[in-house]
Amino acid sequence: MKLTPFRIIVSLLILLSAFQVQAQTPVTSAADPEKLFTSSDTRLHKNKQVVYHIVKDLLECNHWELADKYIAEDYIQHNPNAANGREAVVKFFTNVLKVKPSPIPDKMKSKVVSVVAEGDLVTVAFVKEEKNPNDPGKTYTTTWFDQWRIVNGKAVEHWDGATLFAK
Repeated sequence: MKLTPFRIIVSLLILLSAFQVQAQTPVTSAADPEKLFTSSDTRLHKNKQVVYHIVKDLLECNHWELADKYIAEDYIQHNPNAANGREAVVKFFTNVLKVKPSPIPDKMKSKVVSVVAEGDLVTVAFVKEEKNPNDPGKTYTTTWFDQWRIVNGKAVEHWDGATLFAK
């Protein structure tokens, strides 16, 4: 078969189309996120409720004065921006990020995709909206994960996908 300019162009177009970014299906939240923080298993239910209050009361509404109810004093933080220990995490949010408390609503505001609890671990998947770096006027959705280890009714360890803040 003779390679003509037409065949070369068609072949290149077919090849390049395989590498084009395809429109994604947007990540959407559960219709009733509060329901995801429940379980028929008593231990898992209690652990999910601790995480529910960490998300709603602490992270959403910034009531870090309640941290001792949900976070152990020797809390281990795997986020590179915050140090270990409950006191260090509270200072990170109140002194570094300078968050201010707002009224705690009956229902959480976070867009939650799923909550999975197994043993002493609770993982929450959130909808995260990002700016499109290729088109600054547009956004896209992705998923953010937080995981906590709960012991005796308090979070003792936390993981997420955070990267270092720029200085």
